[in-house]
Amino acid sequence: MKERSKSSSVSNLPLILNIDDFKGDFSFDALFGNLVNELLPSFQEDSADSADGHGIGGTDVLPNGHTRTSSDATKFAQGLSAPLFPEVDALLLLFKNSCKELVDLRKQIDGKLSNLKKEVSTQDDKHRKTLTELEKGVDGLFNSFARLDSRISSVGQTAAKVGDHLQSADAQRETASQAIELIKYLMEFNRNPGSLMELSPLFSDDSRVAEAASIAQKLRSFAEEDISKAMPSVVGGATASRGLEVAVANLQEYCNELENRLLARFDAASQRRELSTMSECAKILSQFNRGTSAMQHYVATRPMFIDVEVMNSDNKLVLGDQSSQASPNYVARGLSKLYKEITDTVRKEAATIMAVFPSPNDVMSILVQRVLEQRVTSLLDKLLEKPSIAHPRPVGEGGILLYLRMLAVAYEKTQELARDLRAVGCGDLDVEGLTESLFSAHKDEYPEYEQASLRQLYQAKLEELRAESQKVSEPSGTIGRSKGASVASSPLEISVAAVTEFVRWNEEAITRCTLFSSLPATLAANVRSVFTCLLHQVSQYITDGLERARDSLTEAASLRERFVIGSSVSRRVTSQAEAAAAAGESSFKSFMVAVQRAGSSVAIVQQYFANSISRLLLPVDGSHAATCEEMATAMSSAEGAAFKGLHQCIETVMAEVSYFQSPNLMVLDNSMGSNCWIRTCLT
Repeated sequence: MKERSKSSSVSNLPLILNIDDFKGDFSFDALFGNLVNELLPSFQEDSADSADGHGIGGTDVLPNGHTRTSSDATKFAQGLSAPLFPEVDALLLLFKNSCKELVDLRKQIDGKLSNLKKEVSTQDDKHRKTLTELEKGVDGLFNSFARLDSRISSVGQTAAKVGDHLQSADAQRETASQAIELIKYLMEFNRNPGSLMELSPLFSDDSRVAEAASIAQKLRSFAEEDISKAMPSVVGGATASRGLEVAVANLQEYCNELENRLLARFDAASQRRELSTMSECAKILSQFNRGTSAMQHYVATRPMFIDVEVMNSDNKLVLGDQSSQASPNYVARGLSKLYKEITDTVRKEAATIMAVFPSPNDVMSILVQRVLEQRVTSLLDKLLEKPSIAHPRPVGEGGILLYLRMLAVAYEKTQELARDLRAVGCGDLDVEGLTESLFSAHKDEYPEYEQASLRQLYQAKLEELRAESQKVSEPSGTIGRSKGASVASSPLEISVAAVTEFVRWNEEAITRCTLFSSLPATLAANVRSVFTCLLHQVSQYITDGLERARDSLTEAASLRERFVIGSSVSRRVTSQAEAAAAAGESSFKSFMVAVQRAGSSVAIVQQYFANSISRLLLPVDGSHAATCEEMATAMSSAEGAAFKGLHQCIETVMAEVSYFQSPNLMVLDNSMGSNCWIRTCLT
């Protein structure tokens, strides 16, 4: 009864679904729970009560999920006649009512949506009409703005033109006012010469010198260039020409007088080291020819250009005592000291120039140019006296090489001076180019002097070697039993040390070529000329040495033929025959030594070419290959002499072998010497 009353009470309750339940975060589980929570708790309570009424014995699980005891089968059978889920009918009724209300709610919603669509369509039409009207209004507003902008631009251009006209008119007015003032002053100068004393106080007042100088320069320009065109109605015809000539002459005289006055004041201030007064005068003088006269006057009055003691001190510092010839090392030290003093002096002058002149770079340019053209040039003229190539001084007194070494030292030190002066400041002056011009006369003829020096050194070395050879050969006498001493010692033997000295001279000359040649093509040309000189010297020296050794072989062969008569030989061996055999042996040895030394000399030249010359020739196309051909051509004469000499050696050996194999030859007392000769040939 309790359950029925509860079920009937639930079914009679109205089921209300609110439209707000479906808004926001909608959940079907929450909606379903809210509908059935009033019915399901009663069913759960009944199930719990029935479970509590059973015994403690074993339980069985029923198909509907409830449990029962195994000892109470009767009660279970009776329970089958009652409904297992009595709330089903209530739930079905609840769901049906809910469906009906959901259908009603959907209809309500559809009606509202239909009304909203109609309202939105109406509002949309209204908004479209409004937007169309707004677009038309905005287009009209843009057109108005465009017309306004065009108007503003037109007004601005007109205002700019008016401003330009006003500015031009003001400039013209100012120019006319200045022209009137200038004409008034010009009339004062347009008088007879010598009347400058009657000028206005402006041109005689020392306190207004700057203003007077400015006006005087304007008057000169006005009178010389524009007066004939600008003022045709004031002075005309021949009278105008005569008047302008007088005015220009008087103005020139006044400007000269004013400039001299200012220069005198500038000099006085310079002696007192009054930099402010100097600066004021320099600023006024800058209106006369851009201040060139003041700049040049200042530079010309520097003590280092006018003091004779300074010049004598320079010569003594670099050249030393005039009674002796200074060495290049002494000159290098002297130039370093002198150039350092010059740099320090220019640096001190630069400080004054910066504080005084309105255009200091121009003054520094004039100062540095004067230093190089006067002070340095006068020293270089005494230091670098070109020797005569045809009649040079002896090598013992330095020869042409001394001039070249002095030239290299002076050039290198002067280049360092140019770099130091550039660091101090020299304005727009091309100090490097000016320095090069100081040596241009020497550099133009440098290759000829370098080759002449190498030739002079070569000839001096040959004379030295000849003198030494004569000293060695003086003790030897006539042909005798000394194994042909006169034949063997007279030729001048090839010396590897001499060739090494040739290469050392050439290497020093190449160093000077590198110093004097800035362009790769010029450097390659000078290097080729100097190296070719070495090739000719070494080739001539080796060839002459081999030819002298060949002469010994020829003389020994003639001696051998003189004392071998027919096919038989006398039993008595004369001293002349013994000397002939010894001469052949000695000449053979001498020639082989000469060939060995010639090969060593050629190797030295080739090694020098590979290490020092090739890298200087490779940057210029064709120079390296041409020099290799010249080297091969120069050595071909020495190769020819060696080939001929070796042929003579072979002939000598064959003649001696034939002589000792002769059937008429008898073993004599000189058998030991013959055996020694055979051993020499075999070795």
